Amino acid sequence: MRRMPNPRLTGLGCGLFCGTSMLALACLDRLLFGASLTLYGALFLLVSALSAVWVRGGDLTSAPVVVPIAFAAGLPPVASGEDGLGGHLMALVTTLAMQAGWLYGGTLVAGLIVTVRKLRLMARRAAEREWERERERERERRRGLERDRSQEQRQREGQGQGQGQPPYDRRPVPPRAPRTTAQPGRTVPRSS
Repeated sequence: MRRMPNPRLTGLGCGLFCGTSMLALACLDRLLFGASLTLYGALFLLVSALSAVWVRGGDLTSAPVVVPIAFAAGLPPVASGEDGLGGHLMALVTTLAMQAGWLYGGTLVAGLIVTVRKLRLMARRAAEREWERERERERERRRGLERDRSQEQRQREGQGQGQGQPPYDRRPVPPRAPRTTAQPGRTVPRSS
C-alpha cells in the first residue's frame, strides 16, 4: 500500500498555500458555479484542515493565523458588487460579515487540528526523554555490574598469588616519623 505524500509547510509556505488555494478555488467557483458562497465556505474548511495538517511542527501556531487571511484573500472573485471601487469594497465587507460562520468554522478546524498535533508532539518528546533516561539507567547498571565483576576477578587473582593473603590495599601510607639522631653514649672504662 502506497503512502500519501506528507508535505511540511513553513509558516510562510502555509500562508502562501492558503491564500493561493482560496483565490484559485474562488475563481473556479465563480467560473463553474456562479459564485456559490456555500461551496466557497466548504472549500475553505477543506483548505483550513489541509493547512493545519501540512504545516511543520515548529510553525504550528501559524496555521490558525493565516487561514482567516486566506478566506478574505479569496473573497473578491465571489463577492458580487456594483460597479466601481466603492461598490466592490462594500460587497466584500458585506460578504465577509455574512459568511463569518464559515470563517470561524475554518479557523476552529485549523485550531483543533493544530492543538491535537501539538499535544501529540509534546507527548512524543516526553516519551523520548523518558526512554533516553531509561537507557542511561540501564547503562549505569551495566557499568556497575562490570565494575563489580572486575573487582571480584582481581580479588580472586590476588588471593591465588598471595596464598591466602588479602589483596593489595591501595590506600595511601602515612608518612613515617623522622628518625632521631643517635645520642653519644657514655663510655665506661673497663675494669680488668
